[in-house]
Amino acid sequence: MVLVFIAGWLFGSGSEKKDEARREVAAQKAHVVAPDSALGRTDRRQIDALRRGIPIDQEAAPQPLWHVQNMDVKRERAYPMQPPTIPHAIDGYQVGRNSNRCMLCHARANAEKFQAPPVSVTHYMDRDDQFLATISSRRYFCNQCHVVQTDAPLLVGNTFQTIDAVLAAAEAGTATAEAAKGRP
Repeated sequence: MVLVFIAGWLFGSGSEKKDEARREVAAQKAHVVAPDSALGRTDRRQIDALRRGIPIDQEAAPQPLWHVQNMDVKRERAYPMQPPTIPHAIDGYQVGRNSNRCMLCHARANAEKFQAPPVSVTHYMDRDDQFLATISSRRYFCNQCHVVQTDAPLLVGNTFQTIDAVLAAAEAGTATAEAAKGRP
């Protein structure tokens, strides 16, 4: 009986190692979200894009905090009816149920005094398009639509051109074509 125990222990230890190796491989496969080649990974221990390619057993360095652009320059809008971006820092501005720091400068009554653009008349309309004496509760929380801009790099390339730029380029192209044909 002792011989059977010793033989089992000597020869069985190899199969336990194989079982352990199989369990490790299965655990690694369970964490893989997509094929490694599709995500540009070389190490199977990297589990998702939220870690920015850093293996799970390493700590990621925090990304930098981007600075708010504080230029007080009105930016061009990318499309009609786009809410304008905020061209200044708003750190510490209180916009709550009882007060709205934005309205100190941008209310129609104060805009000229503070040399700030007044909010649109649409901000003084209710859902039935009736004009109100004060700003509508639907438009009271400015940061729902208006955002500050930062110096963060673009995440996605953008080749958008406004209709004015497209028309100017078309007009310049027409003028160039006519000049090449000898027309005034």
